[in-house]
Amino acid sequence: MPHLVLYYSPDIERDADIQGLCRALADCMLEQRDESGRQVFPTGGTRVLAYPAAYAAIADGQGDYGFLYANLRMGAGRSAAVHQQVGTNLLAVLRARLDGLLAQRPIGVTLQIDESTAQVFDAKHSSLHPLFTKNS
Repeated sequence: MPHLVLYYSPDIERDADIQGLCRALADCMLEQRDESGRQVFPTGGTRVLAYPAAYAAIADGQGDYGFLYANLRMGAGRSAAVHQQVGTNLLAVLRARLDGLLAQRPIGVTLQIDESTAQVFDAKHSSLHPLFTKNS
């Protein structure tokens, strides 16, 4: 963790670089620093995943409507200031990548951040994390 999951209306792919958006969001997450200057999210655990909705009903269905919903799940322990900073910076990336499209037609963009505070099981098995913890 952290995982940022994007769900979007499939028509968005026609006009937006979803792979580029994923990379930009991941890079933004990796740039985040807390109050003491430490990296907020572990490099090896950072994931941005994007899925077009197989089915969707948007608003009244009478227009060329679209949506992109972004949900960031992160482990507990970060300050409210970090939550705000991360949200503001991720929203800036979303806007930089999608505002041109929003100017062309009605699209709803939502970003939510959830902190996992009630995990009942959390297991990790990875050969990815060690690649980034050797030099830390």
